[in-house]
Amino acid sequence: MGAKRRKFTAEFKMQAVRLAEESGRLPHVIARELGVPVNVLRRWRAELRRSEAASAGPSGEALTPEEELRRLRRENAILREEREILKKATAFFAKDAR
Repeated sequence: MGAKRRKFTAEFKMQAVRLAEESGRLPHVIARELGVPVNVLRRWRAELRRSEAASAGPSGEALTPEEELRRLRRENAILREEREILKKATAFFAKDAR
């Protein structure tokens, strides 16, 4: 049986990346101290950069909390609509399969 995967919180990941960037020490040293593989620390850094870039506005500057909330609500509405469409399609095709 394989080893269990450890789960890390988003806060832990963010702090680990900040530590690696701001401490001036090599990433593999930080990773060893935290008990994670260095490639995982690099992946967390890439994910953090992507999420920061996604939350930036078209001009590259960070969105205000109100703008971010508005964007997330719009995205949430789209996802709900897509989910409803998929529910209806599933029911339609399940009915035909009988």
